[in-house]
Amino acid sequence: MESEYIRPEEIERRSFEIIRSELNCLLPEDISPVVLRCIHTTADFDYAENLYFSEHVISLAMQLLRQGCTVVTDTNMAKAGISKTALTKLGCEIRCFMADEDIARTAKEQGITRASASVEKAAAYGNSLIYVVGNAPTALMRICELSAEGIFTPALVIGMPVGFVNVVPAKEMLIASGIPCIVARGRKGGSNVAAAVMNALLYQACGEKRA
Repeated sequence: MESEYIRPEEIERRSFEIIRSELNCLLPEDISPVVLRCIHTTADFDYAENLYFSEHVISLAMQLLRQGCTVVTDTNMAKAGISKTALTKLGCEIRCFMADEDIARTAKEQGITRASASVEKAAAYGNSLIYVVGNAPTALMRICELSAEGIFTPALVIGMPVGFVNVVPAKEMLIASGIPCIVARGRKGGSNVAAAVMNALLYQACGEKRA
């Protein structure tokens, strides 16, 4: 197979053209940018089938982002991958507590994961935030527990943890909780995918057609 020369600024556009040409299903217009960017990030067409969107979640995300909400991530990798330009344009802030000294201390004292401790810290920021989970199923589980207790219910959860232990049950728990969410069902996901979902939403909220 011969390679073709494409100008750097055309690579993303060409990539999305290829993805659309190879998709074997028609995507609803509202979720299309999210699905396409997940495929673009991973080269995995399974995301056309395994992404779950709760009812009206895209319009909710647009409302939250355009109001300048706080975004909390479960990893610094996800935080690093989310567009700071778009966040700034919308007046949003982004936080990750995983490396905080108090989180390490709390996790050790209580015998829980840092991801769980981070959820408890995020609760102090109120419910009007987007929680982005790309690695830790324990974060999703703690979100669901605190929501059931009436303590903390994020306005929107991006549930994309990857792996084998508690990943599938945690995602299904989130879906069953009724919390507005976008979830990669099954074992697939990751911080890069979580960031891709957020970027797709951010670009939409900024009025940018990027997919």
